[in-house]
Order: sequence, then C-alpha cells, then structure tokens
Amino acid sequence: MSKATTTDRRSPGPHLADSHDVIRVHGARENNLKDVSIEIPKRRLTVFTGVSGSGKSSLVFDTIAAESQRLINETYSAFLQGFMPNRARPEVDVLDGLTTAIAVDQQRMGGDPRSTVGTATDANAMLRILFSRLAEPHIGPPSAYSFNTASVSASGGIRVDRGAEKTKTVKATFSRTGGMCTRCEGRGKVSDIDLTQLYDDSKSIAEGAFTIPGWKSDNVWTVGLYAQSGFLDPNKPIRRFTKKEMQDFLYGEPTKVKVNGVNLTYEGLIPKIQKSFLSKDKEAMQPHIRAFVERAVTFTTCPECDGTRLAEAARTSRIGKVSIADACAMEIRDLAEWVRSLDEPSVAPLLTALQGTLDSFVEIGLGYLSLDRPAGTLSGGEAQRVKMIRHLGSSLTDVTYVFDEPTIGLHPHDIQRMNDLLLRLRDKGNTVLVVEHKPEAIAIADHVVDLGPGAGTAGGTVCFEGTVDGLRVADTVTGRHLDDRARLKETVREATGGLEIRGASANNLRDVDVDIPLGVLTVVTGVAGSGKSSLLHGSIPSDAGVISVDQSPIKGSRRSNPATYTGLLDPIRKAFAKVNGVKPALFSANSEGACPTCNGAGVIYVDLGMMAGVDTPCEDCEGKRFQASVLEYHLGGRDISEVLAMSVTEAEEFFGAGEARTPAAHRILERLADVGLGYLTLGQPLTTLSGGERQRLKLATHMADKGGVYVLDEPTTGLHLADVEQLLGLLDRLVDSGKSVIVIEHHQAVMAHADWIIDLGPGAGHDGGRVVFEGTPTDLVATRSTLTGQHLATYVGA
Repeated sequence: MSKATTTDRRSPGPHLADSHDVIRVHGARENNLKDVSIEIPKRRLTVFTGVSGSGKSSLVFDTIAAESQRLINETYSAFLQGFMPNRARPEVDVLDGLTTAIAVDQQRMGGDPRSTVGTATDANAMLRILFSRLAEPHIGPPSAYSFNTASVSASGGIRVDRGAEKTKTVKATFSRTGGMCTRCEGRGKVSDIDLTQLYDDSKSIAEGAFTIPGWKSDNVWTVGLYAQSGFLDPNKPIRRFTKKEMQDFLYGEPTKVKVNGVNLTYEGLIPKIQKSFLSKDKEAMQPHIRAFVERAVTFTTCPECDGTRLAEAARTSRIGKVSIADACAMEIRDLAEWVRSLDEPSVAPLLTALQGTLDSFVEIGLGYLSLDRPAGTLSGGEAQRVKMIRHLGSSLTDVTYVFDEPTIGLHPHDIQRMNDLLLRLRDKGNTVLVVEHKPEAIAIADHVVDLGPGAGTAGGTVCFEGTVDGLRVADTVTGRHLDDRARLKETVREATGGLEIRGASANNLRDVDVDIPLGVLTVVTGVAGSGKSSLLHGSIPSDAGVISVDQSPIKGSRRSNPATYTGLLDPIRKAFAKVNGVKPALFSANSEGACPTCNGAGVIYVDLGMMAGVDTPCEDCEGKRFQASVLEYHLGGRDISEVLAMSVTEAEEFFGAGEARTPAAHRILERLADVGLGYLTLGQPLTTLSGGERQRLKLATHMADKGGVYVLDEPTTGLHLADVEQLLGLLDRLVDSGKSVIVIEHHQAVMAHADWIIDLGPGAGHDGGRVVFEGTPTDLVATRSTLTGQHLATYVGA
C-alpha cells in the first residue's frame, strides 16, 4: 500500500474515541425513578438538585455508581468476587459511557470504639512504622504501637508430618507484641452501670424500689423473682442490705429457684440487665427503653492508660519527647509540623508519604481533628471529607467522583474551599457528580439536573436540565427557591429563663461560661471544629432535662421501618386486634403473623456465591410479608399490608376519622408530617432512608418526649431550599408551645430566624473554643465582628 493511500484513510475530523463524551442513562426505574432518560457530560461538574426524596440519590448512587462498581467487580476472578459485596444490576434499560465510579457518601464511619480518624486512614499505620524504626527504647515491630493488637505468647508441642517419616512432635513457641491496654482492651474507656438508675435504695423491693422500664410489682419474672427468691429480704430497704445480700442482689450467680410453683433462674441484677437490655441493639429499642439505657450506662476514661488505649511500653517509647499517644492527640496541623521537623534519611520515603496525608487533612479543612478522635463521633460532613483525602493526590484521571452533599456541616466560610476541591478534581479530567441543596455549591456547576417535582411517588422525573442561569428562570421548585433569602426578624422573643454552663472545657473549649436563654429559639454557630457540639452535647448538665437529637445514625435491619421505629405499629396492631377479636401479635411481620415462606421479610434472598445475590418477591405472600389468613382481617376496609403501604399523609387521614380512628396512631403521624416526612410509606425499610430523612424521623420520635429543652444538630441536613421554610415553622411551633429549642446550624436562613445567636470561634481546634458573640441576629449583622456575622450580613443583603 502506498504512503499516499495510508494518509488518505486518516480522518481529518475528531477521533472516534473522543465521541464518547457523555454518560447515557435510558429507562432508569430504581426506587421511585419513573423511566428516567438523561445524558450527563463527562469531565464536567454536574449538580443534581430537587426536594428530599425526589430521586437524586436513586439516579446518581443507586443507578450510575452502583452499575459502574458492579461492572468493575466482574473483572475480578470468581474467587475474589466471593469476598466482595454482592451487587444486583440496577433497574435500568441502558447505561452507556460509564467510567470507574468512586462514591464518597455522607454515611457515618463505623461506630466501633476502636476505629479512629487515624485507623480509618493510612496515617496511624505509617506512624506505627515510624515509631518502630526511630523510637527509644525500641519495644518491637509496628504492632507494638497498635491499640488494636493484644500481646500474646504461647508454647507447646505441635505435630509435624515430614513426608514418609513418622509424625514428630516439635516444641514451638509463639509470641506477638501488641500495644493494646489490657484494662480497656484498646477502647480508652471502661463502662459501668449507674445503679441509681436501676432502683431507689431508700425503698424495699416490696415498696417498688425498681425504676427499670417494664419491671412492675406484679411481674413474677422480674420483681417477683427477686422478692421470692429467698436470697433477699423483700421488706428491707436496699440501702440496709448486708454485704452478702448486696452481693447476691447485684452479682449473684445463676441459680434455680421455685417461685409460685414455677421453676425460674435467679441471677444478680447487673448480669440480668446486661443480658436483657445492654446486649441488644439500642437503636432497635422502643424510645423509652432506649432513653433508660442511655441513662443507666456510663463510660469513664480508663484509669490505667488515661484514655490513650495503649499499653505502658507504647506510651513510654518516644521520638525525642513525643510518644505515639502524644502524636495522635495533637491536632493534625500541629502533627504535620512535627513530622516535617524530623530529619532521618533512613525513613525519608515514609516521612514524605505521611506528610502528604497529613497535609491533605489540613488542605481539606480538617486540620483541627486529631488522629485519636473516634471515627463514630465525626459528623456526616467530616466523615465525607475524611473519605475524600485519599483521592486528592491521586494520579487517576477520567474517573467519575460521586459526592452526596459535600457541604454538610460546613460553615459558609468553608464552602468556597470545598468548591475549589471539587473544581480541582474536575480540572484533572474527571467527571464530578454532586447531589446538593446549597445555592453556593449549585452555583459552580457546569450542568444542572433538577429532579422532582415532588418527593416519593410524586417525584422521580427530570424537571430541568441545563445551566445554573437556566435553572434560575425555570419553573421548578428548585428554580423558584434558588435565590430565596430569609429576612432578619423585626422582633424577637424574650427569654423565660437561662441554662447555665460554667467552666466548659470538653475537647477544645477554653473554660467557657455561657447562659443559654430558655423559651426562645437559640442558634449556636461557628466554623466547623469551633466547639459547638462540645458545648451542647458535652457540657450541658445531665440533669437539665435536655432532649438531644444528634446526627448519629439509626441502626436497623431491612425489617425496621418508620412504623416500627416510632412506635406507630403498636397502636395500629392493637386497633386491628380489637376490631377483629384476635391477638395483636398476628399483625406483626416479625411475630406470629409472618409469612412462613419468607419469614416476614417479603422477599426471598438467593445467595449466588461469587455472583451478585438476588432479591425476589416472595411468591406466597407476594411481598406483603403476612400470612394469607392475617390479610383477611380488616380495619376501615384495609388489611395490615395495605396500611403499611400507605404514605404518612394518607395514613394520617385514614386514622383520623371513621372506623379506623386511632388517636394514638394519629398523633405519631401528625409529628411525622410536621417534620416533612409525609411522603414516606409506613413500611419503607430504614436502610433506604437518606441521612436527612433519618434525622427528621428521630426528631419526630423525640417530639413526644416530656423534656422542655430540645437540642438539634444541623436539622437542615438534606433539606431542599423549599423545605427549610417548613422546618422554621416547626421550630416556631415548638417554641410557641413552651419548649426551648437550641440548634447547632450553619444555614443562614436558620440564623436569621433565631431569637438569640451564640457564635463560637474564631477558628477551629485550638484556634476556637471561645464564645466570640452573644446576641440577636440583628446585632450580629450590625457589628460584623465575626466570620459568621460577615456571611450573614451578605446573605440578608445588609
């Protein structure tokens, strides 16, 4: 072939490979998506907006990211796939143009007490190697500095087969040096039970000394067992028990006794409480039981390791004057400077890698954290930013990064830094997909996809695609509210009292004295890490009657749903039982009414080994979870499965009047509607709820509590701009009903709506921990003396 012919065959236009510049989704039906078809530009920053529950996460995480990760897993051998999470193919007709997806979500990091910021990243592993090489005295390998590794040693005979020879017994020894504190087993805290929460020692058992939920005087299994066991005098006040009686009462070994002719097992109160309450998942308990457990169990710093989690040898082995416990307790920005000061050529590559990781923490705005901070105490936003760290210096390009509200927990001052990081990832040639509600984050988008128009079954369609300017003039919920700005209140409420906090020094607080006004809406603000949570969750006296609704996750299996978590199912079951003259247990999918084929799960799970497992609706109950005979019982013309399929709004109307009128159920449903969860179905698994939905579910549950002071931790998390106004109305109703509401918040609309603002700072970590402003929002805007004041003034246009 001639040279000219070869040249002629070359296309003068773009290369064919460059034509794959979009991710094409066609016919997506995951969760509430309604046959969504869309094209997303690659190597651009696309923001997905829409009200809570509109289908954003279903499209981005459950469809695009899930299919990408499933296809990547299929490239591994069948053996390796057996160790990977099983992923089913999403409900979608076509997914073209996918690249490797890295999902960085807002799920909290594991609550394991041994998991810290250092162990959740590579920082602790590198520090342990560093100390094993340079620290004096030398105590052993890196495991000697690990609080997750216990020291063990063993010796004895082992049998060894040597080919055709007879089996020989060989003496062998084994030892491993670990750094775990033996007293607290690497947890840093030891647990104890507060006996004053179990009984009133001024009373006798016969007089009703027990204060444990459900322990009534006529219960033979509990109070009756102790009263008639023969080990104790039921008519003697507990404080007058002899030493032996108190030992038998609290720690008695399991012993067979006969009570009223029935053979029962007597054991001490402490082990009985541990088995009946403390061994169960706290989040799966009824609210009043959960509150009791939180009161009764106390955690104190381990007296042996002083909370460092480490054995004495690890605490006394040092580089210069710094032990690994000291290094992990430093703020990361200070630790980075200390590592930079080390000059040891033998470990130069290790120091470079460690320095890079620590500098990434500082760059992403987490320099105020310490490596020994328990991972479970990080907020959703902090956890997400910790997960981002490993991607900042990555050499990978043409990757799809998926973020779920990366601005959660960020002060307006910090949002610009997060925006810069997202743009930097995009500019390296990556596709960045972001689910967001904040106008400041939406503003940097190259492309916007707005889903809705409503939530749940009223959502799941694409309402708008285009630029940010196009969204502003679009007639969608997001477009109409994008430029919303709350106004400062002309008049504020007067406080009816005060909650005194004196000498608060938890975490980075610097001996803070502050009076939080009661009977009003108080907002506590400040940059991330300034000490807001430390002030409210760590410093308010335990006897102040505070109901705290924080960001800790709701634990629960696929069987848990809003009806079971809120206690709504109890009055519903009783109403069904009363009308039909049968037992309430029949109307529980976890008890007698469960379909025997699927055990009340509604689906049959088939584990296909190295392939993705498959959920298929149960053929016997057709996914309804109940036996056919149970579904013959009706209340107001509906069976129990039809009731669980109702939305909160439908159920509120159903249980509010007519034959199905159930005041106890209606009150709970009203609270769920008040917090903006009217679109949720009663039987929707908790595992499918977003972070914002879970927090509002907890708020609805706690609204029934009798306490007069509510502490809310960023209740706008996951809320659309249009929903913030409804939240403000809810907070007003709580205050107007006589409650005191204290809110930790960064959202300027909530700040502007406050009666009183307490601003902490001026910075994060050791640069924070002080009260820099107290007063009304109007005064804060007028003085502009703090970062919060400057941003709030800009927001309200002052």
